[in-house]
Amino acid sequence: MSTPSGFDELIHPSTRLSVVALLAATEWADFSFIRDSLSLSDSALSKQLHTLEEAGYLEIRKEGGGRKRRTKVRLTSRGRTAFEGHVAALRAIVEGAGPTAAPTSSTEPAAKAATGERHQHHAEAGR
Repeated sequence: MSTPSGFDELIHPSTRLSVVALLAATEWADFSFIRDSLSLSDSALSKQLHTLEEAGYLEIRKEGGGRKRRTKVRLTSRGRTAFEGHVAALRAIVEGAGPTAAPTSSTEPAAKAATGERHQHHAEAGR
């Protein structure tokens, strides 16, 4: 299976995908809100934001000064388009996989037997 159009390698790593998904739901977000929402350290979040900013996916604004300084982040139109394309590509991948292989009534006993044999084997291995 080939990679669907719109799949974005830059956005795909879980931390960056989480950042972009969070930002897609808002106009602007404070650095601390993103950090706390995703349970990231300041340095880990800064690194991901920098990578996304270099790609033109984010705009970062620093407001105020001294102890009152706040960093605000938003998706650019390019970032929003990339995110939407990536989500569409992920959906295409998932839909292309088809429904999960749930046993049908005719194969259900065989599937249960195979599962039971595996569980029994693992239980015996732990003894």
